[in-house]
Amino acid sequence: MSQETSFTGKRVLLSSASTVGPATIYVKAGKVTRIENEYLAEGATFDAGPRLLMAGVVDSHVHINQPGRTQWEGVVTASHAAASGGVTTIIDMPLNCIPSTVTIEAYEQKRESFADGMWVDVGTWGGVVPGNADSLVPMLAEGARGFKCFLCDSGVDEFPPVDEAQLRVAMTELKRVNGMLMFHAEMETGASVNEADDPTDYKTFLDSRPPAMEVRAIDLVVKMCREFATVPCHIVHLSAADALPAIRAAKAEGLPLTVETCFHYLTISAEDVPTCSTEYKCCPPIRGQTNRDLLWEAVLDGTIDFIVSDHSPCTPDLKLHPCCGGKIAHGATEGDFVSAWGGIASVGIGLPLLWTEGKSRGLSLQDVTRLVCERTAKHAGLCDRKGQIAVGLDADFVVWDPEENNHIDAEKLHFRNKLTPYHERSCKGLVHQTIVRGSTVYDISQVDNSDTWENGFSKKPHGQWIDSPISRS
Repeated sequence: MSQETSFTGKRVLLSSASTVGPATIYVKAGKVTRIENEYLAEGATFDAGPRLLMAGVVDSHVHINQPGRTQWEGVVTASHAAASGGVTTIIDMPLNCIPSTVTIEAYEQKRESFADGMWVDVGTWGGVVPGNADSLVPMLAEGARGFKCFLCDSGVDEFPPVDEAQLRVAMTELKRVNGMLMFHAEMETGASVNEADDPTDYKTFLDSRPPAMEVRAIDLVVKMCREFATVPCHIVHLSAADALPAIRAAKAEGLPLTVETCFHYLTISAEDVPTCSTEYKCCPPIRGQTNRDLLWEAVLDGTIDFIVSDHSPCTPDLKLHPCCGGKIAHGATEGDFVSAWGGIASVGIGLPLLWTEGKSRGLSLQDVTRLVCERTAKHAGLCDRKGQIAVGLDADFVVWDPEENNHIDAEKLHFRNKLTPYHERSCKGLVHQTIVRGSTVYDISQVDNSDTWENGFSKKPHGQWIDSPISRS
């Protein structure tokens, strides 16, 4: 029988509906058993003191790339990076791993490959590709949190896009079980790269993926969402503010549509991207400052439901970037935005990025909890376990100082490939401890290695595979 432990602090935020104040949280067998609204340091297992203690972050959009492409990332490095940033749960995407998670066999292979390597709790989405509709309901029953599809080329051959007819077949299956379908919402519009333009100039790439690609795709998503009204639909990584009117109209109509955006779309503008700096490339692309301001308005008014990292790393050579030992292939052009892999590495650094940018725009700590804890947990079907601090839920906490200076140094980050647009960025907010189901997995003060700690991480991986039933209410 496990013993009851206690976590206390002078500044505790239990949920987005609560105020910051003193509290002591009691934990047994990884679950919160009771909460007292007092700071009770004497006898406490853990004392956060004046630092903020709140629910652990749930990042529901991460590319771990395991099995098959662990030179890009892997579950150990991804979960270390997550834990160092207060993220206690990550949900892996179904592509960039090999095989893609589009069959029961691939799902099981991924689950087995993650064994004993998770420092935070990890689940996965399944994928919808042409011809795999019969696999969807079985994958959902096995533990997949829902499904993702592409409406354009995904960038990897093993995860082809689906057309409207193929969507209809998949959604007919998902309708049987109210399974969620997520859309990479870009569709071809005839835009292309102007061969006369400099490929190392970010604008050359940006112009080749105009907002119209997202608008066209989102119009199709809304159409399908209306037709299959019991299938929750979700737009991943919204970039184009031009699509917001259609999204607002769909929500006003009562359609089961949710939308996410990413830290990079809210903290970087196209005007800030230097020449040859392919670490900024992603799809859909980072757009201009006016677009960024409109996305922020949509975050603050609730049109955009939550915020994720979309951590999508690769090796520097695929970014056509010389940093971190990257080698440019013969005949390739260093810093070629058009040819470089698209994806931004950022898992575990979203909390200070969001807080620093958002605070100046009126974002509160309660908003942060709502946007990166509660709603991401609900999205992943985990609102009965995660997202806030409450009796009966998992004891997942982050202890951080929202006012402490945080200078991001790529070499000190924990994901495998250190190429990120946030290198040398100064923020407010530093994570000190991360607790997963009552066990501390990251502690910034653990500078000396020991039998139980190494480089700030517990030697024992306390994370677990998530295959619990879906709960979104």
